[in-house]
Parts: sequence; C-alpha cells; structure tokens
Amino acid sequence: MSYRLLASALVAASLLAACGEPQDTRPGQPVAHRQAAFKAILKAFEPMGVMLRDDKYDADRFLTLSKTLAANAPKPWDYFRPDTNYPPTHATADVWSNTAKFNQERQEFLDATARLAQVAETKDLDKIKPAYKAVHNACQECHKEFKKR
Repeated sequence: MSYRLLASALVAASLLAACGEPQDTRPGQPVAHRQAAFKAILKAFEPMGVMLRDDKYDADRFLTLSKTLAANAPKPWDYFRPDTNYPPTHATADVWSNTAKFNQERQEFLDATARLAQVAETKDLDKIKPAYKAVHNACQECHKEFKKR
C-alpha cells in the first residue's frame, strides 16, 4: 500500500515540476540573465525596506546594501534586446513599442538608485527614507506599463 502512495506522490511531484515557468533556451539566455539581474537588485532592495518598515535600521548594512543596489542597477538593461520578447519574459510588448518611455523609466530608476547610495552615506534616516521611496516609486512606475502581472 505504501508503495502505491509513494509512486503516486512521485508522479504528482514530477507533474507539478513540469508546470513551472518555461526555461530560456535561446542562445546566450538573455531573458534568464535579465531576470537574474533583477533578482540581484531585489536581494539588495528588499532588506533595506524591511529595515525601514520594522524600525531596525542598521546604517552600515543599509549603506552596503545601497551600494550593492547601485552597482546592480545597470545590469538588466542590456538584455532588453528586440529579440527577447519570448517566454519566460515578464516584460510587456510596450518595452519594445514604447522605447522612449521605457528608457525614461530606466533612467529614473538608475538616478534614484545612485541617489539612494549617495544619501545612505549620510546615515541620516530623514534623508534616506525619501530616497528609498523614490527608488520604490521608480520600480512601481516602470512595472505599471512594462511588466506583465
């Protein structure tokens, strides 16, 4: 009896694994590279938000994270080539049809991340909070038009 249960569980698990997001199998894997770059950005950005929301601000760690964020901020953008609008992308077609707006949003994000890293040097929460919010807003504005939900 337990053999059948185990076999059923293994079959179910393998079927669920097959339902995941498609892999980027194109040469150079540009979609996978840009997704990895965005994950690196998020890995630096999210802990800063937790610090600010939970009143657990650690100035030195925040500064390190802000520098990591600023260093990673430019990395995904070169992977938005015209031939990269295919699964597993989360980008909308507007990335390629409205490049002027997309480039403007990208630049606002880059400027905001650079500003946050600069302000983090002061270790002054009254300056850091609005700079962090500017990065957050830049992300949200770009996602509204250029990321599938």
